[in-house]
Amino acid sequence: MYLIDQVNNMLRRLGMFGGEPSLWTLFDHLFYLEGEGHGVGDIYESWRDRDAFTPTGAQGALGRLLPDNLKSALPSMYAEAARNRGWLRLDRTLTPDEYARLRASIEPFAEQDHTWSDVVDAFGQPSVLFGGTNPLYEKTLAYATADKSDPMAIFHLWNGVDSDTQPTWPPMYADPILLAIRCGSGPFVDSFVFTPEGNRRRPPENGID
Repeated sequence: MYLIDQVNNMLRRLGMFGGEPSLWTLFDHLFYLEGEGHGVGDIYESWRDRDAFTPTGAQGALGRLLPDNLKSALPSMYAEAARNRGWLRLDRTLTPDEYARLRASIEPFAEQDHTWSDVVDAFGQPSVLFGGTNPLYEKTLAYATADKSDPMAIFHLWNGVDSDTQPTWPPMYADPILLAIRCGSGPFVDSFVFTPEGNRRRPPENGID
């Protein structure tokens, strides 16, 4: 279906399609075609229940935990919702054994800092890449099985500069650095496991919406 093709293209390169408003509009059309006129509202309500939605939306909830310029984090949340509806097309599907190994590795893996290359070396190519393939830009990787009851494991990687007073180019790293791994459907903050770099770059609590 054309609209599902568009959803998958938007999720991977959201900035090229006008950002979040274009995505939730497309979701709304798909829900309407499937006879669920309140589908997007239901997604937002489910995020509110997890403290994953603020007055500034899901981006506000992500901004409590990740740097503001990590733009690839937001489409990963919509991708989870799309997967639940059967709309998300995976580039790679993990076997149950691969997934079990990944889930068991999340906390020990996050105890040290890692780059994009480290993540791929450890767990293989992702099921979905949010953002481009240029290593000079931040990105988010998602790993998933064919079983929708298995939560996606989502790796948030950052690249940039330390402060607004520095030149914005070139970024600090030749390869994006891992900030956090997100997995699970419980309280939003509890679904994150942070690396040392991720803890260093967490926004201050007084910046919460």
